[in-house]
Amino acid sequence: MPLSRRQDLLRALPYARRYARALSGSQSRGDLLVAESLRELIAVDDPALRPRLRLYQWISRHYTSSAPPHGGDLTVLDRQLLLLTALEELSLADAARVLGLDEATARATLERAYAGLKSCAQTNVLIIEDEPIIAMDIEELVHKCGHRIAGVAATEKEAVEIATRTRPGLILADINLGAGGDGMTAVSQILQQQNIPVIFVTAYPERLLTGERIEPAFVITKPFEPLTLAIATYQAVSGGLPLT
Repeated sequence: MPLSRRQDLLRALPYARRYARALSGSQSRGDLLVAESLRELIAVDDPALRPRLRLYQWISRHYTSSAPPHGGDLTVLDRQLLLLTALEELSLADAARVLGLDEATARATLERAYAGLKSCAQTNVLIIEDEPIIAMDIEELVHKCGHRIAGVAATEKEAVEIATRTRPGLILADINLGAGGDGMTAVSQILQQQNIPVIFVTAYPERLLTGERIEPAFVITKPFEPLTLAIATYQAVSGGLPLT
């Protein structure tokens, strides 16, 4: 593989980890998917596809061949298309190429997947965010996704207290809480008592996708659209694990 493609591949790795973790529901399974896919890609490259798309392609293939059964209204293909177009922000044409679909089939599948998202079960969401304006925006997005607010916490202490009292079905957490501490620390304390899926929100996702330590399974980038939150929430609640 030429040096330039290897460099492009290295730059794509954090985003490949995000996709694989969200698809599989855990850091360990997602990172294993990336490692397996990387070995395959280096051995059998396709210069017709950009390295980032090629990596998504191998991850999708490996996951499809070993995917556990999922509940809910969405198939594995539905989930892959939703994640590629919303979380990874690929065009429909690129997502179709990654999954080996013609564009018309991809569009029809995506429309069906959107309809399936609307029927997903509601849950109570704990928001951990120290900026009041951002917290209000996230509350509005959560409501638009059809979910309820369990509470809004600006500090580690508040987050643990609200989680203990309300037992939410999902946690949506910022990483940096300013003077209030660290979102990941708050989540770690909560997960010692409760098994709750978690989505972390950050403006710098690549910093949480190194594969070098315990990291989130679900990461979305600020600012985000309601659809991105809806898809991440569906994956976290219906098929994912909080942290591994």
